[in-house]
Amino acid sequence: MRSRYAAFAVGDEAYLRRTWHASTRPRRIGLDPRTRWTRLEVLATTAGGPDDDEGTVEFRAHHDGPDQDGGVLHENSRFERAGGRWVYVNGDLTGG
Repeated sequence: MRSRYAAFAVGDEAYLRRTWHASTRPRRIGLDPRTRWTRLEVLATTAGGPDDDEGTVEFRAHHDGPDQDGGVLHENSRFERAGGRWVYVNGDLTGG
């Protein structure tokens, strides 16, 4: 999760594609270079340990953008282990 946040922050679309499950990965990620990611809060995790094949992460990612100040992306993300690596599958946006 933290490495994907860092990839968003520096605009590393190649890394995001590599860490996105092939079944849900979009053709284009479409990062907006005007968005400045400022802080990540990991709120909760379930599973995701060395013996698990899936897990979840609830997080808030704070950002500033061209049309707003102080925006927050709050998501419950699902990850799976694929080929020995954790990959993002999908997530549910939540309020707040």
